[in-house]
Amino acid sequence: MPPTLASLVHHSALKLRVRAGEDRLDTPVRWAHVSELADPVPYMEGGELLLITALKLDAEDHDAMRSYVKRLVDAGVIGLGFAVGVNYEDIPDALVAAASGEGLPLLEVPRRTPFLAISKAVSAAIAADQYKSVTAGFAAQRELTKQALAGGPEGLLAALAAQVDGWAALYDAAGAVVATAPDWAARRAATLTPDVERLRSRPAPASLVVSGADDRVELHSIGAGRRPRTALAVGTASSLGTAERYAVHSAIALLTLTTERSRSLHSAEQRLGAAVLRMLLAGEPSHARTVAGDLYGGLLDAPFRLLVAETVSASSRVHADVHAPLPPEQAADPAAEEDPLVALADVVEAAAAHSGEAVLVVPDGGDRLVVLMTDGGAAASACIEHARQLETARAAGRDQPAPETDDLVVGLSAPAGPIAAAAAYKQAEQALSVARRRGRFLVEHESLAAGSVLPLLADDAVRAFADGMLRALHEHDATGRGDLVESLRAWLSRHGQWDAAAADLGVHRHTLRYRMRRVEEILGRSLDDADVRMELWLALKATAAASE
Repeated sequence: MPPTLASLVHHSALKLRVRAGEDRLDTPVRWAHVSELADPVPYMEGGELLLITALKLDAEDHDAMRSYVKRLVDAGVIGLGFAVGVNYEDIPDALVAAASGEGLPLLEVPRRTPFLAISKAVSAAIAADQYKSVTAGFAAQRELTKQALAGGPEGLLAALAAQVDGWAALYDAAGAVVATAPDWAARRAATLTPDVERLRSRPAPASLVVSGADDRVELHSIGAGRRPRTALAVGTASSLGTAERYAVHSAIALLTLTTERSRSLHSAEQRLGAAVLRMLLAGEPSHARTVAGDLYGGLLDAPFRLLVAETVSASSRVHADVHAPLPPEQAADPAAEEDPLVALADVVEAAAAHSGEAVLVVPDGGDRLVVLMTDGGAAASACIEHARQLETARAAGRDQPAPETDDLVVGLSAPAGPIAAAAAYKQAEQALSVARRRGRFLVEHESLAAGSVLPLLADDAVRAFADGMLRALHEHDATGRGDLVESLRAWLSRHGQWDAAAADLGVHRHTLRYRMRRVEEILGRSLDDADVRMELWLALKATAAASE
């Protein structure tokens, strides 16, 4: 421990005697400083034992001593050593009374004890304490390394918690708790998830201190890249000492090495996963199983879903409704600028890891991601929930200026097996195309099959086709010579039944027959052709949807 006033008083060679402030002798001494200035405060940093002979002080003046001592206490001086037998044979009563009044420890230094001896004693004690801390730090590093090699991150956390006499927790890339030591710390660690998210928004390396009712928690980012991959939390009852600080820094270094090694293995797994995916899409499921081995084998034996995701750059935004802005608090947050595909991959992989299920994540270029995951599993649920949160964030920021960030669009296939992987991939791409056109974050292929085809008519190309097909009829109606568009709509909606359609329009069926002949003449197409009727009906629907 660092030297204290008590340890100096008990130093047998110094022969110091306490004259005031007996109840504050346990205060650590940062340094021993000699000054005969009437006002040494400008040269104090706090924590010093000030040594004086009162050469330039009127130590018998009560007012002067009260003012002098108060300035020292306000400057953080923790003790005053007064050499007797130099300028004064004894410490003046005025100084003793002032020190007692302010609670400042006052030490009587005998004439035979030079100030240099006190400075040396303080310096030696500080050096010994630092050496002890460094030695303890190296011992802690050896123990942490041993536990990391033998027990992985869990063993390292247990050793770290013991070293700091507190608790430790490790978070994954999604901000979820993956390990704690001791076990009881899991609940406390879970409450810090918002703070971990704040930490992850900062470029690594980064740290954060959170004060709780019963502890003080330090959060540290883990990872060598700009974007931290994981985070470490260390909770203690008070601030960390030097030895504890060495232990924490050693743990960060070991976890960073583990993380970077895991990233290398993860990269290798992604390359293997890409090969497995190519075999599945090529219709070679047996070869895919052979290559995957135990790594993805279980995934390929169960019904799975294929996900295709890509980013849409801010510069490609055409309609405010299609790529709505993030809410203002996210737009100002650096985390909102992270790659949406990386964030999605983190969410999917973290959910799969927590549930113990396999997942295959394959980056496809810089702006596309393919994921093969268990149908109904935690990864699929996490992906859908992630998209729902993005939709909520979009809705909350409708009235704010759009930030220059990329949007995420995701297409999800229906459940499939290895033999139908190519069909599932096509479904995911179809759903992705719909998501892109509708301005949605995620579209499931099953919802398209169960829904209506009419929302698909919102495409600009379809609207242009409809306008071109019906333009001549609209121009005819604009002259006031008939109502061909509404007559065509009524006739098609009644499946060509003349009486029913004429009744809807309030005209005679012969009038309606005449109008339909005029439609055929103007368009140059026969209404007896089913394809023509279908195209006209879709054109009418597209025009109506555009006007809503």
